[in-house]
Amino acid sequence: MSVLERIQRFNQNRDPELVARKYEKMQEDASAFFRGTCHLFYEDWPTNAPLNAAPLTWICGDLHLENFGTYKGDDRLTYFDINDFDESALAPCTWELARFLTSVWVMADRVDLKKDETLKLCQCFLNAYTLALATGQARTVERETASGMIEDLLVALKERDRTTLLDERTHLNKGKRALIRDKKHPAVPAHEQNQLMDFFEQWRQQQPNPEFFKVLDVSQRIAGLGSLGVQRYALLVEGKGSPNQNYLLDFKAQPGSALTKALTWKQPVWDNPAQRVVAIQKRMQGMPPALLTSIAFDEQFYTLKELQPTPDKLDLGDAKGKHGPLEKVVTSMGKLTAWAQLRSSGRQGSEIADHLIAFAQDPLWHQPLLDYAQTYSKTVSQDYKHFCEALGNTKK
Repeated sequence: MSVLERIQRFNQNRDPELVARKYEKMQEDASAFFRGTCHLFYEDWPTNAPLNAAPLTWICGDLHLENFGTYKGDDRLTYFDINDFDESALAPCTWELARFLTSVWVMADRVDLKKDETLKLCQCFLNAYTLALATGQARTVERETASGMIEDLLVALKERDRTTLLDERTHLNKGKRALIRDKKHPAVPAHEQNQLMDFFEQWRQQQPNPEFFKVLDVSQRIAGLGSLGVQRYALLVEGKGSPNQNYLLDFKAQPGSALTKALTWKQPVWDNPAQRVVAIQKRMQGMPPALLTSIAFDEQFYTLKELQPTPDKLDLGDAKGKHGPLEKVVTSMGKLTAWAQLRSSGRQGSEIADHLIAFAQDPLWHQPLLDYAQTYSKTVSQDYKHFCEALGNTKK
C-alpha cells in the first residue's frame, strides 16, 4: 500500500473538504507532513524493538515540537506544557521520546540547523528528560519559572486581557457579541447550529453554574493539523456577564487514538474516547485547562475546554539559524515530558515513580533512541516526497 493510500485510509471517515485542506497543509514541508501523520509513525514502529522494554507510562502519543503550548489552568494562571492529548495512551515511555526526537530531525531544515546542531538538540532534550526523571519530582513551567522563548510567550500573553481576545474573535451588535465568521471559523449550517444550541440549553441546566454556559453563538473551528476533518466548534457563552466577561470555548470531537492498533499492552476500559483524553490530560498536566470535561453529543464524544488566546504556541521560525534559543526550548520540553510521566505514574498500569527513577539512572537506551529517531526521519522525508508526488506536487 502506498503512503497516500495509508493516509487516505486513516482519514476516510472525516469531512472530505477539511481533509483536502489537511492534505494541502501537509504539503508545506516535511515537518507539517510529520505532524499530520501520527498514525504512520506507529504503524512503522518495530514490534520487537528493544526500546519497547522501557517502563510503561501515560503518553500524549503525539509528542513533537509544536504540541507544547500555553493554556489557562483551572487556577486562572497561564502554563506552558504538553497540550495535545487526542492520541494519549498507556505505552513505553520511549515511544513519546522517539516521536519528539524525530520531530527535531524533521524540523532541522526548516530552521537551518546543521547535523551536529540537530544532534546536540536531541541530546539536550534527552539529558534534560533523564535528569528530571531521576529527581522523581514533578514541576510546572509558568511565567515566573520560564526562560528564553517560552518566557517571552508567557509574558506576551499576560498583556492580553479577556476583552482583547473577545474583540479579536467576535463583533458587537447593540451591546451583544457574536462570533466573527472567517476561514478558520466558518458558519455552522442552521439546522446544526439549532441542534447544538438546543443540546447545550439542556446540558447547562445540569451544571452547578448554568448561566455561565448559556450559548450565545456557535461557529465551526478549523485549527491544528492532525485532527483536521473531525467535528470542532467554537462556542461563545455568557460566562461571567455580557459583553466583556463572555467566554470562548473549544468543543472538539474525539474519534479515538491513532495508536490503538499499535498497542499490545492492556489499556483501561474507558466509557468513550473523550473520557480517555480528559482523564489522561488531567493526570499528566500539573494543572488541567479551565473547564476541561467530556460530553456526548449527536452520537459522538467531545472534549470541552476554554478556548485559548493566540499566539498560544512558540513560533519556531523566530529561532531560525539560532541554536541557543532552541536549546533552551528543548531542555524545557524534556523536563516537561519527564514531569508529566512522573505525575501520572502508578495510575492504572503505569510504572511507579521508583521504577522511572531507576530507568533514568541507567541511560543505556539513549543511543538506540537517538539512532532510531535520526534513521526514521529519513523515512519521513521519503514519505513526504512520495505523498507530494502522488498529489501532483512535483516541486517538493
